[in-house]
Amino acid sequence: MPSTASIEIKDLVLETRIGHYAPGEHVPDRNVLDLTLSIHPGLVLIEQDGMGHVFDYDPLVAEINRLAADEHYETQERLITRVVDACAQYRQVESLDIVLRKSPMSSRSDSGSLGVRVHVGADALRQRRLK
Repeated sequence: MPSTASIEIKDLVLETRIGHYAPGEHVPDRNVLDLTLSIHPGLVLIEQDGMGHVFDYDPLVAEINRLAADEHYETQERLITRVVDACAQYRQVESLDIVLRKSPMSSRSDSGSLGVRVHVGADALRQRRLK
């Protein structure tokens, strides 16, 4: 039976600025990333302990944080695109799902979030690597 494996990064709060808002307009103050990276099961089901046998996600998380703080984004979609391209630099990543959401959506109730989600399959990820 085939196996699948993934690395999940959940609820990563990004220090970033996204959007343009008019004076007095409510501005969401949290931007949160969820990222699921599909990787080869051989990088999870290991016979011997050690970082040399697994996917080291720490450099990717550092790059995501750098990208988030790198500039003022007009859209969530642009930051997502840059994160996808960063993920594509790692051959171990076979496909990915990413969600970027901002909250709160209402200043009165301090509730709600608005997110953008995309799945990037293996073929699409290969195409991004060729760019």
